[in-house]
Amino acid sequence: MDTATLRDLTADDGPFASVHFDFSHDTEDAAKQLELRLKEIEASLSDQRADPATIEAVLRAVRASEPPVGKAGRSIIAAHGSVLLDRRLAAPPPSQVVRFSALPYLLPLATHAEENPKYVLVVVDRVGAEITEYADGGPRTETVEGENHPVHKVRGGGTAHHNLQNSAEETARRNLVDVADHVAKAVERSGAHLVVLAGEKQARTALHETLPEAVRRIATEVDAGSRADGSSREGLDRQVHELLTGRRLAALDDLAERFRAGSGREGGLAVTGLEAVTSALAEANVETLLVGSPGDTTVFGGPDPAQVAVGKAGLQALGVAEPEQRRADEAIPFAAVATGAQVAVLDERVDLWEGFGAILRHS
Repeated sequence: MDTATLRDLTADDGPFASVHFDFSHDTEDAAKQLELRLKEIEASLSDQRADPATIEAVLRAVRASEPPVGKAGRSIIAAHGSVLLDRRLAAPPPSQVVRFSALPYLLPLATHAEENPKYVLVVVDRVGAEITEYADGGPRTETVEGENHPVHKVRGGGTAHHNLQNSAEETARRNLVDVADHVAKAVERSGAHLVVLAGEKQARTALHETLPEAVRRIATEVDAGSRADGSSREGLDRQVHELLTGRRLAALDDLAERFRAGSGREGGLAVTGLEAVTSALAEANVETLLVGSPGDTTVFGGPDPAQVAVGKAGLQALGVAEPEQRRADEAIPFAAVATGAQVAVLDERVDLWEGFGAILRHS
């Protein structure tokens, strides 16, 4: 998970309400089910002695928003009557999580944010394109319409036929140049790391070649999608989902391989276990924090989110008079955010001692 957008949280004071829940809208009684979940969230926060203003802020944010289409999850972090972070997730978390504690609980957000990276989807033909940015704040679609006459080749022969053919090709070329310009702006605006090109085969291939070099390097084509009226999105949605899932799994495989290659040898760029990981975080030497199954393990923290250690003595040596005991699955990821590290939740790919590992910036 790219933690840059979470860094503002480190400037806020807790306690924080952290709510991660199923926000799906895929059944006839979806609205009723959501209300039941909200009642559970309200009761859980009340039982944990959350202040009424913060509880109300969470409930109001959900009730005031438009429902998604199909399966979805949602993560909300709030404190002192204000919502500090509100993210829709590509999939609901396996179970609802509601916490009110000194630090925000970010791991469910890290797990499911990886399923929904920033990307731009372009459905193109020879006339124009629908360009959709999938980034923070939900999807944003822009329609680009070029000249529609002439863009199709005609049958026949002779000089007139040749001129019509050239005119059609030139019109289509100008349309695609315009689309390419809008795609480049969408990538810059959204911070996307992937562009998916769909639609008419000849148009999407030509668009791929027309894109600026920096955008072309992150673009890939899928054999689906159409701008025609009444065309189904099912096939396109399936291919995009498969593409994103494949990229996410490949990225996790790469992290696991880097961890294995860097651990278990002197000078290696990987460590595991609470002592080694907290020490690396204290030195701002973690590139990527790896999280497995830490359970209810605790560590100690100071007033600065980056201050985290296994024992009190480590923080007292840094001048922290009264280190506080905190859950490791809250304090360590929050320290990673504060020090600019990335966070990845791994499964059985690697065995992380005490539930945590790290790929280091330097040895």
